[in-house]
Amino acid sequence: MTLQGARERRVATGGVELCVVELGDTARPTVVLVHGYPDSKEVWSEVAERLAGHFHVVLYDVRGHGRSTAPRPLRGGFTLEKLTDDFLAVVDAVSPDRPVHLVGHDWGSVQGWEFATVGRAEGRIASFTSMSGPSLDHFGHWINGRLRRPTPRRLAQLLGQGAKSWYVYALHTPALPELAWRGPLGRRWPRILERLEKVSGDGYPTASLPSDAAHGAWLYRDNVRARLRRPREDAYAHTPVQLITPLGDAFLSERLYDGLEHWVPRLTRRTLDARHWIPRTRPDRLAAWITEFVTSVEDGRPKRAPATGKHTDRFGGQLVLVTGAGSGIGRATAYAFAAAGARVVAVDRDAASAATTAEVARLMGAPESWAETADVSDGPAMEKLAAKVAAEYGVVDVLVNNAGIGLAGSFFDTTPEDWKEVLDVNLWGVIHGCRLFGRQMAERGQGGHIVNVASAAAYQPSKALPAYSTSKAAVLMLSECLRAELAGQDIGVTAICPGFINTPITSTARFAGVDAEEQERLRKQSARWYGRRNYPAEKVADAILRAVVRGDAVVPVTPEARGTYLLARFAPRALRRLARVEPRL
Repeated sequence: MTLQGARERRVATGGVELCVVELGDTARPTVVLVHGYPDSKEVWSEVAERLAGHFHVVLYDVRGHGRSTAPRPLRGGFTLEKLTDDFLAVVDAVSPDRPVHLVGHDWGSVQGWEFATVGRAEGRIASFTSMSGPSLDHFGHWINGRLRRPTPRRLAQLLGQGAKSWYVYALHTPALPELAWRGPLGRRWPRILERLEKVSGDGYPTASLPSDAAHGAWLYRDNVRARLRRPREDAYAHTPVQLITPLGDAFLSERLYDGLEHWVPRLTRRTLDARHWIPRTRPDRLAAWITEFVTSVEDGRPKRAPATGKHTDRFGGQLVLVTGAGSGIGRATAYAFAAAGARVVAVDRDAASAATTAEVARLMGAPESWAETADVSDGPAMEKLAAKVAAEYGVVDVLVNNAGIGLAGSFFDTTPEDWKEVLDVNLWGVIHGCRLFGRQMAERGQGGHIVNVASAAAYQPSKALPAYSTSKAAVLMLSECLRAELAGQDIGVTAICPGFINTPITSTARFAGVDAEEQERLRKQSARWYGRRNYPAEKVADAILRAVVRGDAVVPVTPEARGTYLLARFAPRALRRLARVEPRL
């Protein structure tokens, strides 16, 4: 593992020698990263590099893995009791006078639950961040609870997790797992990870993988059956816990953590749209959440969640950029993400409006928020914005291309200048956002989501909205094309298609082919009509958050938008007749 400034030491414990690596300033709080199966400490390298600027970071190879020696004999050498001895020996060596912040993935998390719930480790752990590995004691009680009260839903959960745990049964088979790992499976494992989990190589896994995996089979054999049959009754966490659940985990069901609050009085939940190996595929997000959680504990302010809105566990700490955030749907969307605990960048061409949105976003729960001024139709200005955001705030996790303008009038009344203005903002603004921020997401390689706010006008033709409808139809098709292109990089793309929404766009929309007096009259008339309809922008914002969580492709919002979407798909002739009706934009 080539980590800049890394310091290595050996720690002797229970007949084995553990390889321990340290990074960062030892005067800062200590974060100990414990790897899972069939990994070595190198699984944490990218997370460790990001944490080292804030903390004293410690990684070690679990006994029998990496550069740590294996117990002799192997049988009985990997019990949770002996693994706890190892952890305490490492902690005593690297942080003798101060409790550490523990982070575990997979079997590192299974071990972590043991450390965080046994009495002899109390006072040595300041916090615990768990991902992709349950407490075997909690798991045992979870199974017993479903067997005692076997409702259809509980039985389905039990059977579902049983199917996901197929590998546990395989690892209990004598000799065969060792033969497989030291043979073809060990050779193919890097390619399997790359294909199924999108985990790139770059020094991981290391050459010790076959022996690591063969030795690690005893983690399962020495612990799983014994603990599931007789789970501890006192497995209560004596430290604040942050639970990070990857929703695409092929091995563990999200339902496995139901009722965890019973065992963990101080619990913060996070969810991540990712597969199992998140230390490799989502190092930025993990480092940010670990930093936020550890800092809150160190400051004496542990909390259940960073905000109180819906989807807090999904968006907490993520970086969300919203264009056109100074009013209407953009402002409501920024507030909704803020209430879900996201960090928000509010972009608008009106600096004062953007500043107001950013200020209120902080009051609504955003850990951080910033106001940026930019005209989305200005390509060079957007390039400068993208460079500044990446340099100062980080790569955006969710991009909402919302900025838009309205234009009504017949085709022959719409001038080339009118067309250029509408397409520059409504279409090119989206293109600039997707191209610049979407490229940053793709180059980071850790997924993300792009939301493009189109309109029901994208699929509902109208004789009075040729320019506006054309721009929004282009946004819809761009979204569909981009969704196909980015699917393999775990970047979702959604087109949001609202109908009649009560926003300030009605008072700023232009009407082609009329004088100033008539334009003002039409604006007031449209504002009154939309006001009476009174469908709030907040409902569109809720739809945007739901769409990101679900990964939806096209989301019509409002009853009329959903109705015309169905007509566009199944009765286009009827929709063409409706197009002849004069709309009230």
